[in-house]
Amino acid sequence: MRSSVKAYIDIDGVLLTKEMTVPHQAELLIDFLLANYDCYWLTTHCRGGENKALLYLSQFYSSDQISKLSQVLPTNWLTLKTEAIDLNSDFIWLEDYPFEAEKLVLRKAGKESCLIEIKLDRENELNRVVRTLRLH
Repeated sequence: MRSSVKAYIDIDGVLLTKEMTVPHQAELLIDFLLANYDCYWLTTHCRGGENKALLYLSQFYSSDQISKLSQVLPTNWLTLKTEAIDLNSDFIWLEDYPFEAEKLVLRKAGKESCLIEIKLDRENELNRVVRTLRLH
């Protein structure tokens, strides 16, 4: 049973490397998030109300994975990704490169600990993220 905690998920730098490949342990992360969180896309591929996330990811992920990822709901934002985050809820945000302005919004709301910065150039990064989330 999923919790009421929301997971906001970026794509580039989280579910895809700079080299446009699927990172090691991506399936582990996806399965964990879908089983434990209400998941939302927070990516340029959903900016301005357009949801192109699955179309984009389908170039890199299997149809089985895309089917799983279809459970992730789109968000709408224009300038800062934090516009789409429900700051009054419990959430995590997986992001590779948050802007300083976005970090400031989180800090002002007392939610800076909700940001999980992903650095795919670190070995076993997504496995580390899942281990961290299991402790929450």
